[in-house]
Amino acid sequence: MGWRDWIRTVEIEPSIYAADFSRLGEQLDVLLRTGARVFHFDVGDGHFVEPITMGPIVLQSVADLVHGMKGVFDCHLMVDNPVRHFPQIAAAGGDSVTFHYEAVEDVPATIAAAREHGLEVGLAFNPETGVDAVVQVAYGVDFVLCMSIHPGYSGQEFMPEALERIRQLRAALPENVYVQVDGGIDNDNVRAVYDAGASLIVAGTSIFGGEDLPRSYRRLVQALA
Repeated sequence: MGWRDWIRTVEIEPSIYAADFSRLGEQLDVLLRTGARVFHFDVGDGHFVEPITMGPIVLQSVADLVHGMKGVFDCHLMVDNPVRHFPQIAAAGGDSVTFHYEAVEDVPATIAAAREHGLEVGLAFNPETGVDAVVQVAYGVDFVLCMSIHPGYSGQEFMPEALERIRQLRAALPENVYVQVDGGIDNDNVRAVYDAGASLIVAGTSIFGGEDLPRSYRRLVQALA
């Protein structure tokens, strides 16, 4: 099983970073029953990004719930030296792991290391990094993540200039490599992001920011119809 099996035409990925952690299992259960399939799990180490966010212990605590309802975890490692985290993420229930172009010296070797642990692989890049540089080393990944905010903090506003970067990325990548976008996604821009070429769209505050999670998730899905 992998992204070819998990993804429908497009996936809205709820970002757990924005969840209410006192009700995490309950909120994931509600979203799974609403139709969410892929959950975005942000790991911040306090070095590559300033915040220390979630880690394998949190992932492990909800892995059986999500996997039991046919969901998967897309783990975004905003960390230095991501390779050393792969074994723990895989053991805790991660299904796919994304590392940052800016955090490694050898992208192909990092991809290979993730595959050794049975993980699907994404390559992320920050707003300051050129699309061409990333495309040149993206061979062998399942998707490329175009950040539409500066990584680290949930709730930031979408950078409009990201739309052109998404278009460039989609045009440059092979058809079988997906484009993912993360940061500031809401009902007003999700369609434009999809039209630009993204098929994996991460949404945090716009889903978890309200009490009616099913309605928030469905509004994003309906905006793509």
